[in-house]
Amino acid sequence: MTPAVPTQLSFGEKLNVLAHNMWWSWHPDVVSIFRDLNRVRWRQLDQNPVLLLSEYTPEQLENRGREAVLHSRVNYAFRRWQEYMGDSSTTWGATHAGVLCHKPVAYFSAEFGIHESLPNYSGGLGVLAGDHLKSASDLGVPLVAIGLFYHEGYFSQLIDEKGWQQEVYSHVKNTQLPIRLATLPNGDPLIVKVDTRHNPIYAQAWQVDVGRVKLYLLDVNIEQNSPEDRKLTARLYGGDQRTRIRQEIVLGLGGARVLTALGYQPHVIHMNEGHSAFAPLEFIRMRMANDSLSFDDALRETASMCCFTTHTPVPAGHDRFDWGMIDEHLGPMGDQLGIGTQGLMGLGRIDPNNHNEPFCMTVIAFKCSRRANGVSNLHGVVSRRMWASLWPWRSEEDVPIGHITNGVHVGSWLAPQMRTLYDRTLKEGWWRRTADPNTWAAFEHVTPGELWETHQALKNGLITFSRQRSITRAERLKFPATEVAEIQNLLDPEVLTIGFARRFAPYKRADLVLRDIEMFRQIIADSKRPIQFIFAGKSHPADNGGKSILQRIYNLTQEAEFKGKVLLLEDYDINLARHLVQGVDVWLNNPRRPLEASGTSGQKVVLNGGLNCSILDGWWAEAFDGSNGFGIGSGTCHSNQDILDERDAKDLMKTLLNEVIPLYYDRDNDDLPQAWIKRMKRSIRTLGWRFNSDRMVMDYVQSAYLPAAGGVSCEMNRRA
Repeated sequence: MTPAVPTQLSFGEKLNVLAHNMWWSWHPDVVSIFRDLNRVRWRQLDQNPVLLLSEYTPEQLENRGREAVLHSRVNYAFRRWQEYMGDSSTTWGATHAGVLCHKPVAYFSAEFGIHESLPNYSGGLGVLAGDHLKSASDLGVPLVAIGLFYHEGYFSQLIDEKGWQQEVYSHVKNTQLPIRLATLPNGDPLIVKVDTRHNPIYAQAWQVDVGRVKLYLLDVNIEQNSPEDRKLTARLYGGDQRTRIRQEIVLGLGGARVLTALGYQPHVIHMNEGHSAFAPLEFIRMRMANDSLSFDDALRETASMCCFTTHTPVPAGHDRFDWGMIDEHLGPMGDQLGIGTQGLMGLGRIDPNNHNEPFCMTVIAFKCSRRANGVSNLHGVVSRRMWASLWPWRSEEDVPIGHITNGVHVGSWLAPQMRTLYDRTLKEGWWRRTADPNTWAAFEHVTPGELWETHQALKNGLITFSRQRSITRAERLKFPATEVAEIQNLLDPEVLTIGFARRFAPYKRADLVLRDIEMFRQIIADSKRPIQFIFAGKSHPADNGGKSILQRIYNLTQEAEFKGKVLLLEDYDINLARHLVQGVDVWLNNPRRPLEASGTSGQKVVLNGGLNCSILDGWWAEAFDGSNGFGIGSGTCHSNQDILDERDAKDLMKTLLNEVIPLYYDRDNDDLPQAWIKRMKRSIRTLGWRFNSDRMVMDYVQSAYLPAAGGVSCEMNRRA
């Protein structure tokens, strides 16, 4: 239940209520209030309302509100928030997911990317989880979420003067975040314990309000733990195998205990990736203790309420542990379950009797779930093939892994300027029906000139942002004043602008476009039909291969013929991603097929009028229809990686030279690329409804949550 808010609140109190619910982060008019409140325009204050408000005394805040004429805007925003948080009886969830009202979904994930002001994410998996919570809130789907609180977050990326990535970690101050300690009914802080063979690990929980959804983040940096254990959740995806498994028992076992302590009795457990796969063990233990069930019966009952989403077809993305690790950390749980460490190892092995096989988090997640899915149609196919040995009695086609294709949260990623255009073009209240194709049909009638000018304004904003980000780096590295001044001329708003931004992992091939470097030089230098590139992305701290690719691209940006035309922006985060997806003309994605499970960055581009140019992998394999973007290659793979890379590089250049560049520069008498704009409109109209997180959460409710809660069953992979 949402705590009652006093009706008579001061200007500052209303702002504080708004700042402490992440609802503001997907409402641009509320974001603009905080931005206008910030007279000094400090970047970090613009992005963090809690930090911003801490800079003012109540009197100063009142004075600033009058000075900026903010009172009526704050009152309006506050009323809207109260209405949103109040009666939810008319939401989609109230009609279609009513059984979950007293059987809520417990959503477990190792990271949540809700907004850049809460640095609890590394990339796509976390942002997807954040979008999932936002859509669950908007739709009124009863859901509570569990994650970990990383007091150093993920690293900030600095690119040194040689182009090598440097990782910088900084301590996150709890008082500057929109979080509060979760407490027991008597007001005491909520602290749970997880036993290991050697010592217990204690965790307290922080509460984050994400609209109507509660997110609880477990934090082990408390005095009850040893100095070593207090560092366990310092960094997201940091540390060795021992750190990883200790993080995962806190997330899974500790998270389940937090829910119990708070009085939640979820009848649906959704594990977002294998990091949280220990959670079912705690629910099995409770069923055995509370209902006197045998382990096998408790496993059967628990598995029926568990849903598992696997996100990666890359073997390195699946955590594996040896016997010693499992015995040290899960041994007490194995004893309580009556199966010992040997029984636990069997749950995490494809072949329980193969003592040479390590324990795999993905395997136990599959074995403890009755509903599992990949995150795109193609990823479902790949996952069935990848894990078919778990069901040797079934044909590959009958392996029980379906798919629910990822989507993105419209309110979070749609630029305010595009939102204004949508409001004028689509039917009133369109944002409540984003999963309905009829909602988007009217976009076909948008005026081409208006769409193009809106896009150009966003593109200019991206270029301004890119120059400012580049100047900040140049000043940090103490570049000569002449070089800093030159940055003001980086990029040209009239030139076709292609963006590539994602994790710099070798299989994502950020440098594929550079494979034929002479051809790349030619298209960059073309005076009649030039193009320019913006790259961004982090490489995992241990991935020197990815760092080398990043360095190669950086070195290219320093060559005279590419300077100002090819740009690498450092420290890719939600804020940078927002500017990129809203401003580029083309979003480039060229992974080695079929290693891109889904990919959602290109879906964000769709909402803002950009066009995708992508290998037919992940979501694009089911989205591309020949006229709503651009496809690279034929959708086939070669068994030889070098040959595949060479072939894809040639197909990429062919697509750029024969389709993308000519279409962009084909202008009418009003200098409008009419055929390009037609493709923009078709992209939004045909893809906007399919690849948003409202549709995704609806699919999870109907295909996974309701069956798990005893409701109506639907086909998991009903969408082709």
